[in-house]
Amino acid sequence: MLAAATGSGGLVGFVLGLFGGGGSILAVPLLVYVVGIASPHVAIGTSAVAVAASALGNLVPHARAGRVKWRCATVFSIAGVAGSLAGAAAAKAVDGERLLALFGLVMIGVGLAMTRRRGTAGDPSVRLTWESASRLLPTLTGIGFAVGLFSGFFGIGGGFLIVPGLVLATGMPLAYAIGTSLVGVAAFGAATAGSYALSGLVDWPVAALFVVGGLLGGWAGSALGARLATAKQALGLAFAGLVVAVGLFIVAKGFGALVA
Repeated sequence: MLAAATGSGGLVGFVLGLFGGGGSILAVPLLVYVVGIASPHVAIGTSAVAVAASALGNLVPHARAGRVKWRCATVFSIAGVAGSLAGAAAAKAVDGERLLALFGLVMIGVGLAMTRRRGTAGDPSVRLTWESASRLLPTLTGIGFAVGLFSGFFGIGGGFLIVPGLVLATGMPLAYAIGTSLVGVAAFGAATAGSYALSGLVDWPVAALFVVGGLLGGWAGSALGARLATAKQALGLAFAGLVVAVGLFIVAKGFGALVA
């Protein structure tokens, strides 16, 4: 179990370091099928701990580079935490096998979304001020709550939704949205983890091993990403294909629970 948990965390961290996101979608299936956690609910709670820790680790370089819009991130995260708590409460009332099958459907959707190109244009000077509040607050809070609800229900970071959500809400460039999104990922993950922990649905030893592996894998992924910058698009498409394939496997395995 020690090797499986550390290695699985390393794989998630490696993907996060290489691509800047997306790795957390693999955490739950790795915890269930590789580490061997029997309960999907415990896997989701444990995954949320690892997601929050990984996001905090990846936030540091973005913050140092000035790519985090802190005011926008704070409003988005507060609304999202409320959504995460509601989503986590709802998920715990769903049958574990059905929840896992639904997670597989989400993985298929995420993998397909990863194949789409995202524009990088935007307004790098956008800020949440008294003057812009009437325009930015409604979209930041509305989209933040919706993304948090989804993230809490499935126990994932939700970065693949937070990034386009921030772009849609504020018009900030993609690079700033990626950095700012990590505040939300950390906050949503912590809220979801806290909700599951209060219900006794977190395997803390596995979570600790997963986080350690994630930090090591993240450093390796970042180092490799710097060398393979020109090949990142092809690697990203390959990873998207892997996510879809794992999602199809999970749906096929839990199809009976999904239609029951």
